Amino acid sequence: MKPGGLAFGVPRAAALPSLLRRRNATFRCYSSSSSDHVSFIKDVAVAQPPEHLSHLLKMLQVRGESLISPATKQGMIPLAIPLSKNSLGSVTALLRWPTAPPGFEMPVVEVRSYGVWLLAKTVDQYIHRILVEEDAKGSTEGIDELFNASGEVGEKLYTKGDFAKSRNPNLNVYLLQKVGLFPDILERKVMDHFEKGDDVSAMVTGEFYTKKDHFPGFGRPFVFNAQILLKVGRKPEAKDAARGALKSPWWTLGCRYQEVADMAEWDDEQIEFIKEKVSEEGKQEDLLKGKDAAQISLDEAAFLLDLASVEGTWDEQLERIAECYQEGGLPEIAKFVKYRD
Repeated sequence: MKPGGLAFGVPRAAALPSLLRRRNATFRCYSSSSSDHVSFIKDVAVAQPPEHLSHLLKMLQVRGESLISPATKQGMIPLAIPLSKNSLGSVTALLRWPTAPPGFEMPVVEVRSYGVWLLAKTVDQYIHRILVEEDAKGSTEGIDELFNASGEVGEKLYTKGDFAKSRNPNLNVYLLQKVGLFPDILERKVMDHFEKGDDVSAMVTGEFYTKKDHFPGFGRPFVFNAQILLKVGRKPEAKDAARGALKSPWWTLGCRYQEVADMAEWDDEQIEFIKEKVSEEGKQEDLLKGKDAAQISLDEAAFLLDLASVEGTWDEQLERIAECYQEGGLPEIAKFVKYRD
């Protein structure tokens, strides 16, 4: 299959029926309080704010992060809704898929130059993880502050001292069993197996990571599986796995495009293919084949996001990406991706 890929079993550009829409969004300047983030998500991103977002924002502040305006999106993937920034400059954000299945909550991500790294599939899951990790440190002051910030949702998700009472010496295992699946934790578990000389368990865990229901829409599990296969000397399979990963949005690979293209043993042919698809000739060819004009526009938006991820040139592609969403019947998404402070 050509790049463009599938997510949730449909063409990638249309991969994720529409979230809640408002035809008459109200636009204003957004600052950096929890109410501003909630308003931005409702009015500009035209989505349902996560129920406990305000608690997560308080927790991020307790951890020393600074809240930033949700409209401060310069230089980052335009589908991100920034929440906070830490002392190293890393931005925590929500990811607003252009389309999403009913009830699909916006995941929490770390914004990177090439796209995003998935931190948690939901806000509640991330709150739960933060509480467990802080409790595992054994710092009474730290966990008390975070619990105060988390409010009632923290009490529902986790009871202080549960990790110690579990007598589980491995925090990563506890998180996977009691909290949920996380890309970095699964990858760490794989590497732990390798360090113990247990290649079979490492590969089984890597294969488990790629199950389609675990991280829908994200290419990272398939990239990591390719890396595992390469590590154990199964180069042909690693090549196939890397090529499969590139069917996902390139900004979800968890690394730069070129790293995956190298494993796939591709030069620039995939980039050239996409450039051809978004050219006037390529779009005309799709029309002649009977493809719906709106779908062609949505595909072009997805392809342009891929191209922007290669060099991190998000702002350069912004106007055309927005036009594509407008032409594809998603005017709210068009306004959202263009919105800046």
